Amino acid sequence: MSATYKTSESKREEFRKYLEKEGVLDNLTKILVCLYEEPEKPVNALDFLKQHLHGGPPESNDVETLRLELQELRTKHETVLTENEALKLKLQEYEAPAEEKEAES
Repeated sequence: MSATYKTSESKREEFRKYLEKEGVLDNLTKILVCLYEEPEKPVNALDFLKQHLHGGPPESNDVETLRLELQELRTKHETVLTENEALKLKLQEYEAPAEEKEAES
């Protein structure tokens, strides 16, 4: 029984050292301190933690997806602007004869 206990303790200690080495413990501590010092506690503390944990740069896949979406939207925007100008010209063609008829009356 004591051998199992020591193995468990050594695994726990290894894991703690790993978390400390990777900066996880420091970051969690900082976030928890921020939550503690928050004058108005958030309704959902877990959401607060999640929001503050992901404070790093966005994933490269997310950035690439957003770039592609932005390019598509710019293209669509240009198409809509071009179509809008064409429709304005067409409208002017129809309005001009109507104005002439009114002037003749």
